[in-house]
Amino acid sequence: MRVVVLSDTHAPRFWKRCPPAVAQHLRSAELILHAGDVCVAPVLEELEQYAPVVAVCGNNDGPDVVAWGAPETVEGEIAGLPFAMVHDSGQKAGRMARMRRRFPGARLVVFGHSHIPWDEEEDGARVFNPGSPTDKRRQPQGTLGLLDVEDGVLLDARIVPVT
Repeated sequence: MRVVVLSDTHAPRFWKRCPPAVAQHLRSAELILHAGDVCVAPVLEELEQYAPVVAVCGNNDGPDVVAWGAPETVEGEIAGLPFAMVHDSGQKAGRMARMRRRFPGARLVVFGHSHIPWDEEEDGARVFNPGSPTDKRRQPQGTLGLLDVEDGVLLDARIVPVT
């Protein structure tokens, strides 16, 4: 299963409509994860035109994003892989241990908030932040994440530039 991971799109300030470089990846998506700070629900509706969307709400998301169906955390499976998603994972120091305590059954934890791409693996667990495709802040490029999952195994996880 091909999964596209987004976070911190910050519409409408930074995301007026889906950027072409993001759309290129979305066309092959079988699932889209959004780790919060969508800011307005129409972005989620736009993403649903490409593939099913699972999203969490972030600190900048309003009631319309919650009404769309974005809770504070999500726990579930992607093609048999136990995963969890939350917007804010807290400070960098101790992140892996903290996420493993908070989501002990997850082998993949997706988060956003920092706008800083992050991919860390330890003892079969992975913590992953795709960065932001539209609000790169101090990062050299806007980014998103791509995951390939099959039969409960995360075959590949990568962060790719889109600006």
